Amino acid sequence: MTAQELTRIVLNHEELLILDVRNETDFNDWKIEGGRTEIFNTPYFELLDGVDSVLERIPDGPKVLVVCAKEGSSKFIAEQIAEAGRREVYYLKGGMKSWSEHLEPVHIGELKDGGSIYQFVRIGKGCLSYMIVSNGEAALVDTLRMTEVYESFAKEHGLQIKHTIDTHLHADHISGGRALAEKGGATYWLPPKDAEEVVFPYSRLEEGQTIRVGSTEIKIQPLYSPGHTIGSTSLIVDDRYLLTGDILFIESIGRPDLAGKAGDWVRDLRNTLYNRYKELSDDLIVLPAHFGKVSELGEGGRVSARLGDLNQTNPGLQIPDEEEFRRTVTENLPQHPNAYQEIRQTNMGRIEPSPDEQQEMEIGPNRCAVHDK
Repeated sequence: MTAQELTRIVLNHEELLILDVRNETDFNDWKIEGGRTEIFNTPYFELLDGVDSVLERIPDGPKVLVVCAKEGSSKFIAEQIAEAGRREVYYLKGGMKSWSEHLEPVHIGELKDGGSIYQFVRIGKGCLSYMIVSNGEAALVDTLRMTEVYESFAKEHGLQIKHTIDTHLHADHISGGRALAEKGGATYWLPPKDAEEVVFPYSRLEEGQTIRVGSTEIKIQPLYSPGHTIGSTSLIVDDRYLLTGDILFIESIGRPDLAGKAGDWVRDLRNTLYNRYKELSDDLIVLPAHFGKVSELGEGGRVSARLGDLNQTNPGLQIPDEEEFRRTVTENLPQHPNAYQEIRQTNMGRIEPSPDEQQEMEIGPNRCAVHDK
């Protein structure tokens, strides 16, 4: 079973039983979730002498998927389960590494003067990126390193990628924005306050600018919104969509500590969430750069919500006391993303890990939100 096929099963809420044969630590750190999946963990080394110990937990009915880190162990175990008489037994092609890298394009909506906006859901890691298209042109926001997915989508839809934009310097995943821009002659945009240590040229993503896509002049207006990083910049697209980067999520808010400056950035984060965003229209559709829980996935896999609704329901927006807010966003936070310091250095252009090293650096959940425990 491919990661794409698994994604469709999860999003379509089809029944699936998953046996994860990785070690217990890796399983507890990060697993496949969502839809009507049921999952349990029995490490591979416990099954080397046979699969009898797990057969009683595998009824002869629903599809069964065996997963491991890379593929080999799950294929071996799946074959034994099938030989024991269970039907519709699969292994995950490419293992959890393939699950981590799959991007699922989801149509979000139309733009007023023509064009559309698409959300690319990295369901295995919780990353979200966006393609804004109009009259044969496209802009990408928070591009992931799997740039061939965007290139294939653009080619299929007859689009030329004119801009790639990062809302901030990412710490949980390696950006593909600069590489894609250099390859196709596009403009790469990055907030200058996040770019003080980068070693490559870029265009300054600052308030007062308007990035245009297509002859219909779809507007992408930067809105300086610090807090997750000092340079974090939101985007207002077509006066309808608010791309919040890692500042505001559907069920949480962005953590301010990944650059080691939580104490300095708490006030910025609070000001963005409780002042700057409150000045915006409640009808803006919030499109974040990440989700932390599968409960944030809506119909078809979409991750979005009205800003006005989040002002009423998001726990990070219900903390009127400033001291309580400070404690919430600086104490008892989730553990850091895997290899986040090395990822930041890569996104600055200061180190150049190999493709295999980049893949390994990104394994695991994103952990960019305050409430992702």
